[in-house]
Amino acid sequence: MFDDFQEIFNTLKKNKLRTFLTGFSMAWGIFMLIVLLGAGNGIRNGILFNFADMATNFVKLWPGRTAQAYDGLQAGRRIKLDSTEGPYLKEQFREVYNVSPLISRWDNNFYYKNDYAPGVLQGVLPGYQNVETVEIRAGNGRFINEADIRQARKVIVLHSRTAGLLFKDKNPLGEYITYENVKYKVVGVYHDVNMSQNPNSCIPLTTAQLIYNPENGYSQVAMLLDGLNTKAQNETFDAEIRAALGRKHRFNKDDRSAIYLYNVAREYLQIKGIFNGITLFVWIIGLGTLIAGVVGISNIMLITVKERTKEFGIRKAIGASPGTILRLVMTECLMITAFFGYIGMLAGIAVTEVLNHVMGPAQAPTSQENLVLFTNPTVEPSIIITATLVLIVAGLLAGYVPARRAVQVKPIEALRYE
Repeated sequence: MFDDFQEIFNTLKKNKLRTFLTGFSMAWGIFMLIVLLGAGNGIRNGILFNFADMATNFVKLWPGRTAQAYDGLQAGRRIKLDSTEGPYLKEQFREVYNVSPLISRWDNNFYYKNDYAPGVLQGVLPGYQNVETVEIRAGNGRFINEADIRQARKVIVLHSRTAGLLFKDKNPLGEYITYENVKYKVVGVYHDVNMSQNPNSCIPLTTAQLIYNPENGYSQVAMLLDGLNTKAQNETFDAEIRAALGRKHRFNKDDRSAIYLYNVAREYLQIKGIFNGITLFVWIIGLGTLIAGVVGISNIMLITVKERTKEFGIRKAIGASPGTILRLVMTECLMITAFFGYIGMLAGIAVTEVLNHVMGPAQAPTSQENLVLFTNPTVEPSIIITATLVLIVAGLLAGYVPARRAVQVKPIEALRYE
């Protein structure tokens, strides 16, 4: 066996350029597959990282005006969402388990002494913290609680950006700020992991109802859902909730202006679907590169067998068995594919690690937090090893046809071959 390897090595050494080009095509195939998968995973992981701390199973509803006449009522009628929405939606849909209404005040400023900051004031319930995944870090106070709701306290939880504009480096807890001539005591500062464009600061819902909205109409109703795991299920739910609210408020279920609906889960699943498609596309390109390498080694081995026809004929003439010649050619093919496949694998892993070190996590600044675009561009070891083994096996299969041709060489014809 050692003599066989030595002989194969000498043969490869005599044809250095051919061996290098053959092996390079194999190494390039596995290298490109790993790098493409790594880059695709980096973008996928970066985008999905922004959803990591978010609730991705919630729906938001906004009241609008009807665009169609319905059930004897004229178009242009304003839909009002009120305190009956939560019990009604929970009764109608077993998927709904947390309903959080809110009242919003727009286009005004928060004031603290001589400083001011634009922002939105929202009256919320304690459950809003779960719906919007509000993050209050250690030392930053608390969120709205049940006592605030019961007593309609004039307390406020500031958005971190608003707090920064008003208080700079000063601790805002316990201080009083003014919004529309009403003073609120700051009890907390939160970070918005949902990265919404507007810095919303929160007061108790009951306080907002008493001061700004005595008619009890809600600006928005958000709800958490359970058991909707596919895009189709979420689309069905969207249609059913429009129909249910249409029955309650007497508007056409197809009237999109009556109720505006935003399903975060559906969009999240759409994003995941897009990246699944990108991953599939990357696999197709990578496998195409691998196939090109396999075809290349098959062609090179065919040329090699043809050039060594006389040698194989002499071997058979002096007693070499067909199995010996077959093993010789297949072992040569195996050495090329295994060695250069391993080199391509190492190079691919090295490049993904460099990308991970240099670029990850790559971020783009937004109005509030940095949006992660690229992170952890690595490929699972099982995928790398499997792809390399598949490449080696494919290379062996590609070399089998030339090997069979070498076995079928007749000694007499081979000796006449020039």
